[in-house]
Amino acid sequence: MTNDSPAPPRLVPPVGGFQEIDGRRLFVHRSGSGGPAVVFLPGAGAVGLDYLGVQQGVSRFTTAVVYDRGGTGYSDPVALPRTAAAVAAELRELLRAQDVAGPYVLAAHSLGGFHAHRFAQLYPHDVAGLVWLDALHRDWDTFMPPALHLAETERTAPDLEQLVRTRPALRETYAELRADYPEHVRRALVDAKVSADWLRVGIAERTGLTGLAAELRTGPDIPDVPLIALTVVGADPAQQEMHEGRTRMDAALVSAVSRGEQRVLSDTLHHRLCFDRPDAVVQAIRDVVDLATGI
Repeated sequence: MTNDSPAPPRLVPPVGGFQEIDGRRLFVHRSGSGGPAVVFLPGAGAVGLDYLGVQQGVSRFTTAVVYDRGGTGYSDPVALPRTAAAVAAELRELLRAQDVAGPYVLAAHSLGGFHAHRFAQLYPHDVAGLVWLDALHRDWDTFMPPALHLAETERTAPDLEQLVRTRPALRETYAELRADYPEHVRRALVDAKVSADWLRVGIAERTGLTGLAAELRTGPDIPDVPLIALTVVGADPAQQEMHEGRTRMDAALVSAVSRGEQRVLSDTLHHRLCFDRPDAVVQAIRDVVDLATGI
């Protein structure tokens, strides 16, 4: 599935602005000062402003950047899904155009883990540290039962019609999670997130999971930089296999670097992590920043 149909009028973001890269506008919002800068890499169906709350926490001690990948959120359209290499190159160009000096701490949530890993493969000297926010890993299928493999996730993902039917519930959840946002930001963001255009983009990004994992397997492991993984495990028995697999997967991830740590959280859910536990997210980022700077 692609989103290369005639582009609708671009929405105006309630905060932040645009940077032109290769003739397309990318949404970007930065705050704070100092380094290493922290860059948030959103999950599928998520956008940069979904991380606004934790960005504000991080901006108290260093530069914090949120953005929307090309084709997602407030950024200009581009055909989806994309290769992780294309996303990584685009992000590097964006950071350079914004004069955000590297190396960076990449804070990756969900699908953002694929993009963070590819960025680290292609530009290892630009990576000071990594924070895994319940993020995907190229070896997902190795740790999960067949029913939870990436190809099966793609096959069983909801389509646009199904998501539109749940729009009232989605709107309520989105608004509740962002209750602490300024009113004008919350209202604009929730309206955009339940729009057919943005729902369609989330669906398109989820069609490329197996391809991204295969792409990452052609490259090296994550460089030996400070890494903290926040692993979300819940109490739902139906998801026990996934939680156990994710716990083993993140444990293997952090054991592959000399300064890695796994922190397991049982009081939130995958999509709620940055809203329910901003304290844990900001602390993990601060700890990686400190490790990267030798504090």
